Amino acid sequence: MCGLLAYFSTDADRVDDGTVTAVREAQHCMRHRGPDENEAWWDDRAVFGFNRLSFIDIEHSHQPMPYADGRYRIVFNGEIYNYVELRAELKAAGATFATEGDTEAIVAGYHLWGEDVVDRLRGMFAFLIWDTETRTVFGARDPFGIKPLFTTRLADGALAFSSEKKALLELLGGSKAAGGVDAASLQHYLTLQYVPEPATLHAGISRIESGTSFTVVDGELRTRRYFHPTFPVRPVPKGEEQALFDRIADVLDDSVRMHMRADVTVGSFLSSGIDSTAIAALAHRYNSDLMTFTVGFQRQAQSEIEIAAESAAILGVRHVPVEVTAQEFADAIPLVVWYLDDPVADPALVPLYFVAREARKHVKVVLSGEGADELFGGYTIYREPLSLAWATKLPPQGRRALGALARMLPEGVRGQDLLRRASTPLEQRYYGNARNMRDDELAAMLRGHDPDLSHVQVTEDLYRRTREAGYDDVTAMQYVDLFTWLRGDILVKADKMTMANSLELRVPFLDTEVFALASTLPLEMRVPRRGDATKYALRRAMEQIVPPRIMNRRKLGFPVPTAEFLGGPLHEWAQQVITDSQTDEWLDRDVLRRLLATLPGADPTTVGAKRTARQLWTVLVFMIWHGIFVEERIKPEIPETVYPVRL
Repeated sequence: MCGLLAYFSTDADRVDDGTVTAVREAQHCMRHRGPDENEAWWDDRAVFGFNRLSFIDIEHSHQPMPYADGRYRIVFNGEIYNYVELRAELKAAGATFATEGDTEAIVAGYHLWGEDVVDRLRGMFAFLIWDTETRTVFGARDPFGIKPLFTTRLADGALAFSSEKKALLELLGGSKAAGGVDAASLQHYLTLQYVPEPATLHAGISRIESGTSFTVVDGELRTRRYFHPTFPVRPVPKGEEQALFDRIADVLDDSVRMHMRADVTVGSFLSSGIDSTAIAALAHRYNSDLMTFTVGFQRQAQSEIEIAAESAAILGVRHVPVEVTAQEFADAIPLVVWYLDDPVADPALVPLYFVAREARKHVKVVLSGEGADELFGGYTIYREPLSLAWATKLPPQGRRALGALARMLPEGVRGQDLLRRASTPLEQRYYGNARNMRDDELAAMLRGHDPDLSHVQVTEDLYRRTREAGYDDVTAMQYVDLFTWLRGDILVKADKMTMANSLELRVPFLDTEVFALASTLPLEMRVPRRGDATKYALRRAMEQIVPPRIMNRRKLGFPVPTAEFLGGPLHEWAQQVITDSQTDEWLDRDVLRRLLATLPGADPTTVGAKRTARQLWTVLVFMIWHGIFVEERIKPEIPETVYPVRL
């Protein structure tokens, strides 16, 4: 696990001492991603910088790593879980190794198999390989986008790549040199709560997309999508359901076993949900001293902490709870946004930062349950196509009539949203697991709002693929989420908040073998037509993993009390953020102040208050981001080091 930074010149002998120094200095802003080592390597065309957090073959797998008598140099961020099997296969084919780790398996595989090596990697990764003979670059990012990779063209024509955007901003010379705020990306962010790949909020910096490999030849970047997720749904013959549940349990057990490979102690995050509980239960099979970590807020109502503590006691694992106050929440926001690189308007980022900070005092690696909902059909919104099935049978004029009726009803009247959704095609109403602002709300708030720029443009190609594949609406929603919500929100917060504390997070559900099985489940095994359950097959499979007392308990969920905070203890803080922000070019502050004024005294549990708070939170995060990366007015105090692991 690391932070990588690479510079590739288009001209021989372009690299000089100044270039190397610039790369080394830019590495410093990624020190949290790798406090164990800070190395660099260069020749006349390339410079590699590397910050390492070591887990496997700690003594020998130093990077940038040479291979084939120095022909190749590789920098690699991530973990390859099947590296033991790959090394055995490569040795049988004549490859030699100087280390025992996973990095060398990638470059040896590239030497033997070429670009097809990415199809054999089971893990999370972003890597670059420099071939000193052909003067070409090959790199890739993992199928689901667990590990990040940014890229930009520098003023001298060189291409640069980095695990963090802020390192590229250092090389470019600041936000203005990076093209300033990209208007289209900002509009998408306010709608989606994240900036969709491959864009970033800086016009001159982009991301290598998930599931993509690339080459750089003579300074030209060419990308290729190697991972094309498909859902080859297969019916389950009557009487074979239990065999399917057993296969799911087995593939999850195998994934957790592989994800536990490390030369350091591995812990696990634990919430009230069955996904993280199943991961912890499986991990406990391979580590009898497993530690679990949970975060919650200081509130009188039943909390996530209490539920998770009960689960930990049932599982028989050591448990560490973390409580966050409203003031701690507010104080941490600038630091959290600095670590993010681009704003992500998910308030769960903040408590995740705190629990990761605590976990890092005890372990270097944690497992977590991200990805279960996307793969197995766990979001409640996936039930929507079933509840609206009646509307799809109406003729076009009937659906138009429903839409007209919805517009006639006063805003907020019960049933209005149902009519609105029933009259709207899936491609227009669902754009990932986020619903933040309608076009009219966005137009009132965002100066320069472009009515021709729609969220539909982000997902239209994705929907085209689902229609060509013949997917039902629920499967189409899962497919869209793989390319939107999962990689735009879920995995960004998982990577950024754990790496902020030099803690590696591993996600066993997002394993290619797990996906290969989950993608075959028929609709009834994901979202049954009867009842309100989701993830049906996964829940049945977990019955042999998760104790009954936990399985039969209703999930508490982990809603951050944003409306309660913004209407109460953080109201003045939010007012000050709006007042101090220099974002008048983009936002109408009067609209924001009016929205904020509706929260004090309002019931924070109502749909309206929650929706208003989410919209405000999205804007507040952008304002803080703008204050850090554009105005350079906000300067968070960045810790130099992380907590040492207690032995």
